[in-house]
Amino acid sequence: MENQNGSSILVGMSGGLDSTYAAYRYKEQGFLVYGAVLRMSDETDIAAAQTAADQVGIPLEIIDAKEAFDRHVKQYFADAYAMGQTPNPCVECNRYVKVAMLCERAAALGIERVSTGHYARILRDDNSGRYFVRAADDKKKDQSYVLWQLPQWMLAMLDLPMAELDKAEVRSHAAELGFNAASAKESQDICFLPNGGYIPFVVERLGTPFPPGDFLDENGRVVGRHEGIIRYTVGQRKGLGIALGHPVFVTKIDAVSNTVHLAPAGMEFGGGCTVEALNFQKLSPEDLHVGMAVRVKIRYAAPAARAVVTEIDGDRMTVRFDKPQRAVTPGQSAVFYDADGMDDILFGGRIVG
Repeated sequence: MENQNGSSILVGMSGGLDSTYAAYRYKEQGFLVYGAVLRMSDETDIAAAQTAADQVGIPLEIIDAKEAFDRHVKQYFADAYAMGQTPNPCVECNRYVKVAMLCERAAALGIERVSTGHYARILRDDNSGRYFVRAADDKKKDQSYVLWQLPQWMLAMLDLPMAELDKAEVRSHAAELGFNAASAKESQDICFLPNGGYIPFVVERLGTPFPPGDFLDENGRVVGRHEGIIRYTVGQRKGLGIALGHPVFVTKIDAVSNTVHLAPAGMEFGGGCTVEALNFQKLSPEDLHVGMAVRVKIRYAAPAARAVVTEIDGDRMTVRFDKPQRAVTPGQSAVFYDADGMDDILFGGRIVG
């Protein structure tokens, strides 16, 4: 993060603690710091971002991101649920809205670098010249998982200063500096679903009812009726509204046949997964090969599990886990890290089975 000859940087400002503190650190280092807030909806807290920018002492630009956010995030989210998948909208937002639009705006203004408050770091491999994301030191705060889709040109512009910092210490120091963001609550919900109600959102968005259908057991027999496929996700046990005399879990959602598949405890674990829409970071596509050892996260909060690449077919590949993993969920991201524990993202993809 050392400044070189008065370098300029555009910091994405949300009004939250992390982006505010990131902007502060750059200014302390002598960077020419500019702020930008992305107006993603009418509910975007522009005032909080402006207060943060004023307190740090940097100018703030408002970027209209409503159309991009609506198309790439909200529509994607609704469409995925309609297909029986469980999406991660933050991954799409970073790739097509948040980081993308900051990079595009910085390039238009002649600003060399962009930054956000993500807890991760950006590095460059000296041998290949490829840029990649490495996990933050604090694995509980690490956000590398949601950055796997970023292409090389964005990674080359992106700088993340929070990777080595302790969140509690950041909050304490921000309070000492008098930043309003020091008391901002951690955001846990999907930003366009502040109350967590995704079902009404999807139904209203698509204007399509999701009718009841059959619950099928592990042998394909009808064992009851579900209330619409968007009410369920792979791995779910509670709230199924069915009593079979023993615990059962959702193992598959088939949007074509409008069926939800159930199985007894233990069968919710999968021995591997197939992913598509691959994006490569530290690893180049030519270096991917059958037999490669990797570690893979199949959801944001999951630990990285050891696995081996077993099949490659164009933009699709399959891995086998060393140990079966619970609830391998179509629509979620599979992010592949190096096998030696450095926590470097090699590549990522979207789970399809």
